[in-house]
Amino acid sequence: MEAESEGHSREVPSAVRQAGLVVAVAALALSAGCAKKDDSEVQASGVKLVAAGKLTVCTHLPYPPFQSKDSSGKVTGFDVEIMDLVAKELGVEQTIIDTPFEGIKSGQDLNTGKCDAAAAGMTITEERRKVIDFSDPYFDATQAMLVKTGKTYKSLDDLKGKKLGVQAATTGRDYAKRFEAEKGLKLVEFEDLAALQQAVANGQVEAAINDLPVWTEYLKKNPGGFEVAAEFDTGEQYGFPVKKGANPELLKKINEVLAKAKQDGTYDTIYEKWIGKRPSA
Repeated sequence: MEAESEGHSREVPSAVRQAGLVVAVAALALSAGCAKKDDSEVQASGVKLVAAGKLTVCTHLPYPPFQSKDSSGKVTGFDVEIMDLVAKELGVEQTIIDTPFEGIKSGQDLNTGKCDAAAAGMTITEERRKVIDFSDPYFDATQAMLVKTGKTYKSLDDLKGKKLGVQAATTGRDYAKRFEAEKGLKLVEFEDLAALQQAVANGQVEAAINDLPVWTEYLKKNPGGFEVAAEFDTGEQYGFPVKKGANPELLKKINEVLAKAKQDGTYDTIYEKWIGKRPSA
């Protein structure tokens, strides 16, 4: 009995050691997993990113000249080049995700970790500030009305009882809504800019409202067929959104890059490439 007891006493420590080894390995694996996750969320600069080595940026295509695909399928534009400067400063590459504008405007895409920031020709408004943080303004925007060449419409007053196209979830749509009843407008909403442009082209609507640079770009690609009939100075400015209250270091970095680009002339170079000569201050 004593010998059996001794054998049993030798087996117990062995089992304990084996169990301990399993626990230790599991703990090490868990620790390694956590370390990997931390590395993927924080760069050396201290800026949190949703994916290691990438600045993930949400946008809504197409919206030229701010962001659209070129003939090779690459996303290019004014906003894209500005955010490339931010990515370069962070030592990473920019990755662009095309997503519905409503998800950007509501802050959902940022809150769920779909992207670190957004670049979508997005106007800064107090309502939007409630759910997202904006960078410093980087572009002064003006609303404008596009019509087919030959149309006599010169103002919203001329569109009484007529169909006016707007893009959903945009400030152009909000501006038109303010005058819908007063001017007797019949607003027709479209999900994206391409659909809105097509509606003007095929006569589905008599005119459309959107940001002036967007129409300027459209006129370049469709000379003679359309014209800007009216401009509305709404005092709007674009900003780059980030998740509200969650990434102050990224917001700070974007603002630093904007300030530097405006100071050293890089901003002007990008502006002239995509928009035209920058208005004098």
